[in-house]
Amino acid sequence: SRREHRREEALEHRDAVPDQGVEAASVLVGSGRVELVTPTADDTPVGRFLAKRGPGMHHVAYEVDDVLAALRELEAEGAQLIDERPHRGLFGLEVAFVHPDAVHGVLTEVVSGGRG
Repeated sequence: SRREHRREEALEHRDAVPDQGVEAASVLVGSGRVELVTPTADDTPVGRFLAKRGPGMHHVAYEVDDVLAALRELEAEGAQLIDERPHRGLFGLEVAFVHPDAVHGVLTEVVSGGRG
């Protein structure tokens, strides 16, 4: 018999984060998540990123149990951090960013707080 592939995709959440100047939607894809982000103005961090680099991938995020502990571990390994302490990100998650120079040129985020 022919096996049909069923795509497991679902809109998980939509939200705006005014202090970061973004609107976002997260889509569950298999066991992962893709976040689609748009700037609310040209002079926001994402707006400036798009003006400089054009559309595309902004960053990669890794879910961890404890963002602060992950930051301390990364710092101990010599990684340059953008955020010394976690802060509230999209969808109420706790987040922090690692400088691209520390991760082979890719802006990287560590996240905790579960899904949505």
